[in-house]
Amino acid sequence: MSIDRAVEVYRYHLTPGNLFSSADQAMVSAVLGTCVAVCLHDRRLKIGGMNHYQHPKSGFFGLATNDYGDVAITALIYKLRRLGSRVEDLEAQIFGGGDIVGEKNGKTGIKNVKMARKILKKNGITIVSEDVGGTKGRRLIYHTGTNEAMVMKTHRIRRGDYYPYRQRLGS
Repeated sequence: MSIDRAVEVYRYHLTPGNLFSSADQAMVSAVLGTCVAVCLHDRRLKIGGMNHYQHPKSGFFGLATNDYGDVAITALIYKLRRLGSRVEDLEAQIFGGGDIVGEKNGKTGIKNVKMARKILKKNGITIVSEDVGGTKGRRLIYHTGTNEAMVMKTHRIRRGDYYPYRQRLGS
């Protein structure tokens, strides 16, 4: 199968509060401001997944959803283990967590990154790459089979960036 066909057939875009894992290779994208995406890859099985979360810790009003880093990272690890991964074969990449202009207290991005590092360390998963912090948004494309990521930084995130496939699907 050509790479063009693979990208077209297996492309997913994650909005905040979602995660993706699969035994098939896939290209997964997300747009990140203060949000964080953790990408996990199994070196042995050549599979992986990604999450996209907005807040560091669950517990606010008793909610435990993938909007929260502690839940989303744990859920992604669980999903990969269900696909046959062993924790010792997993490696991680962390993206996002920017200090975006207009954010209320300027600390959400930093707290999101700290939560990712904490949960990954607790589970014994090595972080092999990070592109975090700063004042720019990020557009991320991640290949679950090769663990390759492409990050495009942007000064301004537009509403349409969060849902890049809406027009194509609607036409």
